[in-house]
Amino acid sequence: MLALIQRVTQAKVEVEEEVVGAIGPGLLALVAAEPGDSESQILKMGERLLRYRVFADDAGKMNRSLHDIAGDLLLVSQFTLAADTASGLRPSFSSAAPPAEAEPIFDRLVAECRRISPGRVETGRFRSHMTVSLVNDGPVTFLLRT
Repeated sequence: MLALIQRVTQAKVEVEEEVVGAIGPGLLALVAAEPGDSESQILKMGERLLRYRVFADDAGKMNRSLHDIAGDLLLVSQFTLAADTASGLRPSFSSAAPPAEAEPIFDRLVAECRRISPGRVETGRFRSHMTVSLVNDGPVTFLLRT
C-alpha cells in the first residue's frame, strides 16, 4: 500500500463538478492498493496517516501529527500511484491491485481512519474521474509505503 501525503491548508475533490469531499487544514492522501495488501498493512497505514509528524510544533519543527492537531484528512484512491515506471515511456499498472481487490482495501482504510481520527475524514469517489484541488502547505509531501 502506498500513500502520497501532502500537508494542506485546504483540499477538495470534485466528480462531475460536484464537491464530494473537502477539508481545511490537514492532509491530502493519494492512496494506491497493491496486490495482496493485508489487514495489518491497512491498520499500519491508517496509524501512519494519523501519527506521521509533519506539522510544526511551537519551535517550528515537524513534531506534530494530524492526530495531535485534530486536523482533517482527505483520502483519494489513485491506482496510478502504484504504476511501474522503471522503463519505457508508458506506465504499466500491473503492480496496482485490480479494482475488485483495491476497493475493499481502500474502504477498510477509510473506516480505520474514521475510527481513530479526531478530525474529519473525507474521501473522493472510487473508480470515478476526479478533479483534486489543493493548497500544499510548505510545500510538504511524503511517500509512505507499508
